[in-house]
Amino acid sequence: MDKKAKKKANIKISGMSCASCALNVEKSLEKMEGVGEAHVNLGTEEATVEYDPEKLGLSQLEAAVEGAGYGVVKERVTIKVGGMSCAMCVKAIEDILGKLPGVSSVNVNLASEKAYVTYNPRMVQVSDMKDAINDLGYEYLGVEGEETEDLGEKLRTEDLKGKRNRIIVGFGVSIPLMVLMYSNIMLPIPMPEFMLLVSIIPFIYVSYPIFQAAYRALRNRNLDMDVMYSMGIGVAFISSILGTFSIVLTPEFMFYETALMLAAFLMLGRWLETRAKGNTSTAIKKLIGMQPKTATIIREGKEVQIPIDEVGVNDIVVVKPGEKIPADGEVVEGESYVDESAITGEPVPVFKKEGSSVVGGTINKNGALKFRALKIGKDTVLSQIIKLVEMAQGSKPPVQRIADRAVTYFIPTVLTVAVAAFLLWYVILGSTLLFGLTVLISILVVACPCALGLATPTAVTVGIGRGAELGILVKNGEALEVSEKLTTVLFDKTGTLTKGKPEVTDILGIGMDEDFILQLAASIENNSEHPLADAVVKKAREYGQDILKTKEFDSFGGKGVKAVVDDETEVREVFVGNRALFRDQNISLDDAVEAKILKIENEGKTAVLVGINYEISGIIGIADTLKGGTVAAIGELKKMGLKVAMITGDNNRTANAIAKQVGIDVVIAEVLPHDKAAQVMSLQDEGEVVGFVGDGINDAPALAQADVGIAIGSGTDIAIESGDIVLIKDDLLDSVAGVQLSRKVMGRIKQNLFWAFAYNVVLIPVAAGALYPAFGITFRPEYAGLAMALSSVTVVSLSLMLKGYLPPVKNLKKS
Repeated sequence: MDKKAKKKANIKISGMSCASCALNVEKSLEKMEGVGEAHVNLGTEEATVEYDPEKLGLSQLEAAVEGAGYGVVKERVTIKVGGMSCAMCVKAIEDILGKLPGVSSVNVNLASEKAYVTYNPRMVQVSDMKDAINDLGYEYLGVEGEETEDLGEKLRTEDLKGKRNRIIVGFGVSIPLMVLMYSNIMLPIPMPEFMLLVSIIPFIYVSYPIFQAAYRALRNRNLDMDVMYSMGIGVAFISSILGTFSIVLTPEFMFYETALMLAAFLMLGRWLETRAKGNTSTAIKKLIGMQPKTATIIREGKEVQIPIDEVGVNDIVVVKPGEKIPADGEVVEGESYVDESAITGEPVPVFKKEGSSVVGGTINKNGALKFRALKIGKDTVLSQIIKLVEMAQGSKPPVQRIADRAVTYFIPTVLTVAVAAFLLWYVILGSTLLFGLTVLISILVVACPCALGLATPTAVTVGIGRGAELGILVKNGEALEVSEKLTTVLFDKTGTLTKGKPEVTDILGIGMDEDFILQLAASIENNSEHPLADAVVKKAREYGQDILKTKEFDSFGGKGVKAVVDDETEVREVFVGNRALFRDQNISLDDAVEAKILKIENEGKTAVLVGINYEISGIIGIADTLKGGTVAAIGELKKMGLKVAMITGDNNRTANAIAKQVGIDVVIAEVLPHDKAAQVMSLQDEGEVVGFVGDGINDAPALAQADVGIAIGSGTDIAIESGDIVLIKDDLLDSVAGVQLSRKVMGRIKQNLFWAFAYNVVLIPVAAGALYPAFGITFRPEYAGLAMALSSVTVVSLSLMLKGYLPPVKNLKKS
């Protein structure tokens, strides 16, 4: 490898435990083409790699480490950027940041005006990114989360004000000039000179930002829209000057008012776009606005108001009526209703009393509450939601590739078309120079990749923000796109379709007293944390039974438990579990016992068998009640044309009985917890696009394996890491709403892309004079400027309409 071309990367690695791990990583890196040398230090958990940047990048090195089965420690930062105006600006910033050593990936969202950067902090700092952005000619407005929100808003306000003033000046001068041209009013000096004198200062003032941006782009060797606009209005104004003084052109080349009006239209488009873009991230602003600045805590018996940053874990926080709750915690005193709508989307306030959980950012309604702070700062649910939504808004669904690819070829193509059209009309068809220049200017101005650049990010930003308002957290743009293609939705049963809080309904003794069967079973199950075990222990306690001492406890995954019970009168080896456990232990079940088991299972209950000293001695029936909304959710998914299936560890009979109650036709029963992911994979092998709905961490492998994992949270216990879509509320109807929202957002993205392409496909030929031979229709440059502005405004407006979208299933719930 040429020494001059070499680069060195330091990669922090997680998950290594021994020297062989380090060796594995080294081998994985060294076998890559372009890697000269790789050394892994197990002590510092860091890999030092010399590589050829011409052949591979940091992201590929990191992928090799991850491919070897280890983690790469990276950091992610969201940088606010000012001064972007179109898709080419996005590309320029992505390119310059992507070239910095240590940057793994960059995604710039034009709509939210943010750059989402994943980077290696050992190789590059945020200050380097700041310098790169500023050197490129854009504004570094700080890192998301720092106290820069006001600065960003201030700059946005000033920018809008500047554009508004230019619009007023542009139209205020150009319209009277246009009227003057057609009014034949006698002037003290010739009309061309008069128009030059009147328009030159306003033209410089209005068009200065456009030429400045074009200069910046050319300096960075980029061809962007500002270059094209500058060419359009520049050609118009310079032609007018040449015509005024009869240099090459004649006085009929009078484009002064057109050039000025064109610049004003461009400013109008940018002004509308800036206003709309500011509205797309309303959801994030709302979430950030929910965080109170101060908190009242008890210190030395007194109430003290302190900045929110100084609240510590276990502090007792006082919240009075009307105040926002500043942290997550548990109520220790007081009763009140709390408005949690901003977090859960649920409009009805929730009653809180001692022992209830409270979430930061929610509003205390009527009574005073004291609670113990358990999670503060970045660990609170609100902070996690903000982080999640920001990351999701910065992601791109694969459909964005269409627009990205189109934008890359767009400007060179338009320039070629403009020059070709000019040459065709003026040189080949012999039109007037005036007509040729009009065509050239119109094409340069009407062509607009801005709408293409805005089509996806604005819809994703608004759609994901709307989801957050409804309690549906979509974690990335890809989840949106895949959700639209789902063919099968697979539900975990316990804790998802059912409440996961089963209750004992039947106790049958077989040659034994029923109370004693329950007491023995509870004594064994008291060692287990399984929901069925909890039900047995709870029932025994309700009956006032003592829990007996046990020893030699053993658990058989997915089958049951056993232990030895010594009640000082007799020592018994007790088994509690399902048929599989009894089969493994050679405990026989006669026909009479089977009939009793079948009766319980046919009622949709789980039959728990109790065996004493290798003989069946009792059966306990346990039922788990369905969650409200389960039947409606399944029905709605079926109406949407999706196959719905249920997966459970229960036996076939019990599973089918439950499935029948909720309207599910496909049942995958007797599946051990660790086999759920394999069942998902099996469905995928059959060609199904699978959405798995589970209650979070317990179903994590299946959620990860599914094409879209939908994790149901429960209040503050959000399984954010588990799914692609996280439902804050424990409400199955929200899983339907998540799919409906995804379909809506994807539909809007496609609609946006259609309009973005349609404007250009239809108007560029019109501007090129395609309709002139047959209909005599030409496209005046000022109309082209208006059309250009409308294309971006159309796309952003369509995206903003998602702010009011309510998934149909939500209306069902209301009714």
